[in-house]
Amino acid sequence: MFVVMADVQLKESMESEFEKWFSESNRILSKTDGFVSRRLLRSIDGSYRILLQHQSKDTFEKMIDNEEHKNLNAIAVTFMVEPPIRILYDVLVS
Repeated sequence: MFVVMADVQLKESMESEFEKWFSESNRILSKTDGFVSRRLLRSIDGSYRILLQHQSKDTFEKMIDNEEHKNLNAIAVTFMVEPPIRILYDVLVS
């Protein structure tokens, strides 16, 4: 299992639109080979984090290299103050 986390800082008043876009993009990305899950988290302080699970680093890299993901990512960053930095993890124990 492979996990990706990314903190997201949204532009002011874009939260609702981003949440809607995130839900719609999940329907598309969930069809990607190796996709396990993708969640949008909001902490008590109001900050956002994306949590993505893939079968492997290879399937994740194939997903981010495809045109559909690139197009979705181009839309995603329009909601954000700056692009998120991904932190990549191999799951050791579950």
